[in-house]
Amino acid sequence: MHPTIENSLIAIWIIFFLSYALIFFLHKFAKIKNYDDIFVRTKSWFFLILIFSAIIFAKKSLAIYILAFISFLAFKEFISLVPNRKSDRRIPLWAYLSIPIQYYWASITWYGMFIVFIPVYMFALIAFRMVITQQTEGFLRAIGILHWGLMTTVFSLSHLAYLLMLPDRVSSPTGGTGFLLYLVFLTQFNDIAQYITGKTFGKRPILPRISPKKTWEGFLGGCIATTAAALLIAPFLTPFDWQKALLSGSLIALAGFAGDVTLSAIKRDIGVKDMSSMIPGHGGVMDRMDSLTFTAPQFFYFVCYFYGY
Repeated sequence: MHPTIENSLIAIWIIFFLSYALIFFLHKFAKIKNYDDIFVRTKSWFFLILIFSAIIFAKKSLAIYILAFISFLAFKEFISLVPNRKSDRRIPLWAYLSIPIQYYWASITWYGMFIVFIPVYMFALIAFRMVITQQTEGFLRAIGILHWGLMTTVFSLSHLAYLLMLPDRVSSPTGGTGFLLYLVFLTQFNDIAQYITGKTFGKRPILPRISPKKTWEGFLGGCIATTAAALLIAPFLTPFDWQKALLSGSLIALAGFAGDVTLSAIKRDIGVKDMSSMIPGHGGVMDRMDSLTFTAPQFFYFVCYFYGY
């Protein structure tokens, strides 16, 4: 592993423990009510950092399995909550089978199959399989649910795996691992920055009918903080100059917000607060991966466009 990656992970762990100590103090001794929820969430960040540290430190083949399993858990959460027709109870099996295949294309960096397998082949296969049941009532909604679930939890998140497999180059000695760490850190940092600034300064909600706690103050604070963080860490993990770092930070902040509120709209539609209770204080896997479902493909193609991977 490149020393820069190791040092970056060490720095992330140090920042986490310092942040935890500060929030613990504010929660236990300063008795600031706004920090009660943040304290619960902070404890959950430990497990999230631990998982992605394992992905970074593991051999790439093992890291692909871990990422595929995350996609499996996310898709399982989605399917288990969204109502399906009785006639379609066996059809999600085809969607589950697509997960190892999609991650296999990423592992061998077969870009052609990676980019079309789910949007083209699974799109047609699942539709035809549902047609065979000859149940037309609710067909469009049912097929839309399956396609949306596959696109977000499998296709979008599989870009993390392909990003990891990008080769090292002279211009970017940390290669795909550096890009992955950069993306995941900034995406999660954006969520945290928007949450804290919104809690502290938020007054004007952006989308009150979808996510009333999301405010303009939190959104702008998160964007500024994320862009600043991108400028700060880009020289260590990426080949970006300051212009590309500025652009990538802004892209991640905007896409992350869009992913977050999109999942909020889905949860309101199906009438749940969290996708599951797997992660204390954070809900389920999808509740933590919501921003990444938008930032992962956006950032991946940003890198491909400028560096021709």
